[in-house]
Amino acid sequence: MILPLSAIAGKAGKGSGLISFTPGPFEGTEGKWARTMLDQLTIDEKIGQLFMVAAYSNKNESEYLAIESLIKKHNIGGLIFMQGGPSRQIDLVNRYQKLAKVPLLMAQDSEWGLSMRLDSAPPFPRNMTLGAITRDSVVFKLGAEIAKECNRVGIQMNFAPVVDVNSNPANPVINDRSFGEDPENVALKGIEYYLGMKSNGVLACAKHFPGHGDTDTDSHLDLPIVAHTRERMDTIDLYPFKKMIAAGVPSIMIAHLFVPMLDSTKNRASTLSPEIVTGLLRDQLNFDGLIITDALNMQGVAKYYAPGEVDLQAFLAGNDILLFSGNVSKGIELIKKAVADGLVAEGEIDRRVMKVLLAKEWAGLNKTKGLVPVFTKTDNLASRQTDILRKNLYESAITVATNKNNILPIKRMDGKGIASIQVDGKINGVF
Repeated sequence: MILPLSAIAGKAGKGSGLISFTPGPFEGTEGKWARTMLDQLTIDEKIGQLFMVAAYSNKNESEYLAIESLIKKHNIGGLIFMQGGPSRQIDLVNRYQKLAKVPLLMAQDSEWGLSMRLDSAPPFPRNMTLGAITRDSVVFKLGAEIAKECNRVGIQMNFAPVVDVNSNPANPVINDRSFGEDPENVALKGIEYYLGMKSNGVLACAKHFPGHGDTDTDSHLDLPIVAHTRERMDTIDLYPFKKMIAAGVPSIMIAHLFVPMLDSTKNRASTLSPEIVTGLLRDQLNFDGLIITDALNMQGVAKYYAPGEVDLQAFLAGNDILLFSGNVSKGIELIKKAVADGLVAEGEIDRRVMKVLLAKEWAGLNKTKGLVPVFTKTDNLASRQTDILRKNLYESAITVATNKNNILPIKRMDGKGIASIQVDGKINGVF
């Protein structure tokens, strides 16, 4: 299969100068640095830029050396930081960035803040709580605050917001990570969250395309089936993604789902489907930002494809960043062979790498090299402003479910008794 090469003028090779591009979601980025870097890379180094590998700051030295080896040997494009702590992560970010020929794009799942992955980081409300807020500007402030914290620990891309519409109460993996069951509200909250992060220079990522809200299977464990009609998908599942694309979101993550209405190939996850990644997202919805796989070690795909092979299939489907690869060396080998066999033009490699480099330039990696100040003993991610924001978020989310006889607001206290019932609360807690 030869992928569409609509963004490429001819077969662009090293130094050819034939690749053309539009900034798309990276508007305002000059692209000069990105072009220069692209021309300096070999085919192996270009392919390496498409890989984002998992890193941890709570492991041992042998694990850290293994990451160093991937950076030096394969010129990988980035890292997704998982569990650990803020100061330890900063130390590793600086250590790894100093080794990189091209600055690494550092990412993290920080849906409700860094506390989703890091200890001693302030937690914020989950999306379902945010969905109850009527003042969307408060969600913008949250996105801005989370981006500020990401900057503090060396992260340029936050894999958030989740814009799945939670239409299945039995969903084991999305649930309170969703803004709720109303597609319009999900879209509005997602846009505010994204714009807040953008205001502080962090790349957002809308996930999980084409919609993980109506599943009863965890894609970490198996391949969920979404048996919807196209009409339902357009009006519910795809709706927030369309709105996010129109608002300029810079990246979208593809879910591991089996959606027979879009691609009926047996056991083929949406992540590996050219019809969904290239045909639907890129061509029909005109998304020109970064397309990122969900983790390729999840059983939704790993159950059916070996490490390396799954990377190739994800690349052939049209993904730009291959996340959480189980075998970077094998993946690069197979993609390079696909180029040598004429299955993929080298210009298609250039087109995708150019997007990765543009994202890095937008995030300022061409200037900072990704290096960040280390923590001191008095440093703390939380501040008085953080506490005030968190309080405002919870207060704004308070919802009156019913108000029989207009009891609320309470107008007069005289002659009335009030009982306070607490579930799993502290005895004599504040009412």
